[in-house]
Amino acid sequence: MKTLTLVRHTTPLVERGICYGQLDLDVAQNFSAEAGTARNRILPPDLIIASPLLRTRKLGKFLADEFGCELRHDARLMEMHFGDWEGRAWNDIARAEIEAWSADVQNFAPPNGESAQHVMLRVQAMLQDLALLPQQNIVLVAHGGSIRAVLPQLADIPLAHTLGWQIDYGAVIVVRDDCARQAEACR
Repeated sequence: MKTLTLVRHTTPLVERGICYGQLDLDVAQNFSAEAGTARNRILPPDLIIASPLLRTRKLGKFLADEFGCELRHDARLMEMHFGDWEGRAWNDIARAEIEAWSADVQNFAPPNGESAQHVMLRVQAMLQDLALLPQQNIVLVAHGGSIRAVLPQLADIPLAHTLGWQIDYGAVIVVRDDCARQAEACR
């Protein structure tokens, strides 16, 4: 049985109300406390894979050092790219653009950005690669958006069902694959 533990990065160093997406932000001052809390909720992994953004790299390194395991980075775990919206206050983004996004959160892409569906496709490719790894207990250090894209694929539910889920900074979600969906691979 393969176990995936999904961990959202800790609080980023950014002003509240800013759309930050793939901006390479550092972590807030409470990193040590939040990282320690996350660490205490995780079983010792065989492998940690983190998004290459600084806020996830730092948590991934912290966890790898704590558990003494290998750390890899995979860009497919990066947050959704919000394009021209990144670095701007949500309140400063044109109301018509926000309404267009709200009307079709799954398929709408901000100008020069990507849609939630695109995030789902890149995460799907990463999950297919994970299935081929020999490690059985893998931690993914990622972002709210990429975690929301992983979960529907593991639970076989529509992406739209996860888009409104609250995934707090430092959240830990454990998913065990008992091979029910992958019967051929388990025989």
